[in-house]
Amino acid sequence: MQLRLRLTFLLWTVLILLEVGASPDHIITNGYPAAVGQAPYIVGLLLREGHAGRWCGGSIIDHKWVLTAAHCTDHIDSVSIYYGATRRTQALFHLVVGIEDIVQHPNWPDSIGNDIALIHTPYVGFWSLVNKVQLPGFAQRSVSFENHQVVTCGWGSTYDGSALPDWLQCIDLRIISNAECARSYGALPASVLCVATPEGRSICDGDSGGPLVTHDDPKLVGITSFSDADSCLSVAPAGFTRVTHHLDWIRQISGVFY
Repeated sequence: MQLRLRLTFLLWTVLILLEVGASPDHIITNGYPAAVGQAPYIVGLLLREGHAGRWCGGSIIDHKWVLTAAHCTDHIDSVSIYYGATRRTQALFHLVVGIEDIVQHPNWPDSIGNDIALIHTPYVGFWSLVNKVQLPGFAQRSVSFENHQVVTCGWGSTYDGSALPDWLQCIDLRIISNAECARSYGALPASVLCVATPEGRSICDGDSGGPLVTHDDPKLVGITSFSDADSCLSVAPAGFTRVTHHLDWIRQISGVFY
């Protein structure tokens, strides 16, 4: 069966995005509730386009920089960045920046592997609930991370088409080879990284732009990009932008490198 790529976000009105009454049971499909402070590097992004909004995730990589997916920032007017949240509607604080502070990869959308954007922010101090995640080092640019155990977190839908719940959820997954991933999606560029999604544990609408982080010696290796267009609960792999492929570009724009 031919599978189509899906950029994993839905358009939501601002009122829906700020709704308080959602259950925290499952957000990423079949995930587990995050402990407070478990992922201090994750931010929620409310991306405004006219009177509508898109909900995405992002990762703090420096006091003044957030990394997210380029498809999240397409055609927007501004973005509100929510820091230190476990409950989506109860962030510790938020900042608003305009499109002049957003830098998309110059080759997006020519390739799905260039689904990456940087957001320049005012200075943000770090502590236990708000902190950066390290990027892989330049010496790791050729590392595939195949079979590494990773964790991804987000406030995405609980199932296909559901409203965005409120409590941050995480799932533990395993990176697979691009050859294995290609059995579902066809040939993929080296700038894409895939994970297996057993038992319907996967990303869903609203998780886009969020982090994929290695368990051991935590490093940000992926940015949530796409999943099976047929269903979030599919066992087809989930796709992420491979961060190691873009370390030079990230350094060029932000000055952040290891």
